Amino acid sequence: MTDITKEAIAPPRSFLSQDATQVFYRLLAALLICAVLAVLSDSFLSLGNILNVLRQASLTFFIASGLTLVVLTAGLDLSVGANVALSACIAGTVIHKTGSPALGILAGLACGGIVGLLNGVMVTALRIPSFIATYGMLWVLNGLTYWYMAGETLHGFPAGFRQIGSGYLFGLPIPVYLLLVFLGIGTLFAQRTIWGQEIYAIGANPVAARLSGIPVARRLLLVYAVSGTMAGLASIIFLSRLNSAEADIGESLTLPAIAAVLIGGTSLFGGVGTVFGTFIGALILTLVLNGMNLLSVSANWQPLVTGIIVILAVWLDMKTRRRTQ
Repeated sequence: MTDITKEAIAPPRSFLSQDATQVFYRLLAALLICAVLAVLSDSFLSLGNILNVLRQASLTFFIASGLTLVVLTAGLDLSVGANVALSACIAGTVIHKTGSPALGILAGLACGGIVGLLNGVMVTALRIPSFIATYGMLWVLNGLTYWYMAGETLHGFPAGFRQIGSGYLFGLPIPVYLLLVFLGIGTLFAQRTIWGQEIYAIGANPVAARLSGIPVARRLLLVYAVSGTMAGLASIIFLSRLNSAEADIGESLTLPAIAAVLIGGTSLFGGVGTVFGTFIGALILTLVLNGMNLLSVSANWQPLVTGIIVILAVWLDMKTRRRTQ
């Protein structure tokens, strides 16, 4: 086996070693934030607030988990928020037209997956850099969604469907159970399967990965399709939770999803990171936003704080990468 082959298919960082160390420090950060907020706000530790934090973190995680795979390949998907909006509107229309939540869910997932696949085609077949391709897709999706909805809002979905985003099971919000399921699936896929190892290898060194025989184009199509499908899943949760769908439903979702991925330790340069780290990143981001709400910080300051956190996460990633090299 040549050196280049060994480098390309070398197993990803073990979840129980270096990545576990990163996750450990981020868990400490989350606990520190909890301690500070518990001191500053009497209502932070209330059961209702804790369940609300978990629900909000799960919604961010659904979008960010698929995005994590894209970033692991050194790519980026800026269209996830717009994808959520279009998928939610398509799913809502199907439910209204057919009366079947199951068909609506399938339509939302299919819409999200098709958009992700188109992103993958632009990146692999047309060789457009991912951030440009998905930024263009963002505007295409926004245009399609606003044209499709024509200023209307869909609302009034079946009670059973609304349980997906608003219901409880044994005292926990149903989205939290879905989070645990997809957290397990995502972690096992990325850390324990050949396809997952190949995704890490592509992000670490795409040339070596290609020369070693890894089907780079097909794996990239897969990760963009998964990212789009997870955006479709998030659209179902949002649709069920809000009981309405409108064209601007996804405008504020892209930056928090990217922030959760970066705060969770996934490198923008590819090849480093975990889905579990993204969950911790979503939790930290939600805690910060929840704390600002409890402390009555103006909503105008929240994007600024989110932006600063993202910049710090990228700076730490670059610093760590230089030290490793």
